[in-house]
Amino acid sequence: MKHESRIAISYIAASLINNARFNAVFDYFKGSYNHFSGVINHNNISVYDYNQSCYITGNCYNGQFSLYNYGHNNFINLNINNNNFNGYDYGSNFHFSGKVNNRSISLYDYESAQFYNFSV
Repeated sequence: MKHESRIAISYIAASLINNARFNAVFDYFKGSYNHFSGVINHNNISVYDYNQSCYITGNCYNGQFSLYNYGHNNFINLNINNNNFNGYDYGSNFHFSGKVNNRSISLYDYESAQFYNFSV
């Protein structure tokens, strides 16, 4: 999974799980903030990623979000279950999973076999 997608998924998952709106996520891997704006709710997602200069949009069907990342031109599936999330990135053809603890997010990318940490 491309790192920009990890950041966006972490932001979206934290927003859904916290039922809150944030305008940035801090990426501990790069040591920088990534800014977002838009709509995130349990039916529809339409956010603008200022660092990628693109939209990530999608809808929820039967509890699963089907998202499209216009910056990488690929789909991403996202499932939310309490404070946990998981999904599949069609750009890399690998799964990912993670957990949100208040404002902290930990994402495991099966492609790189590594954890990535973020905060909102």
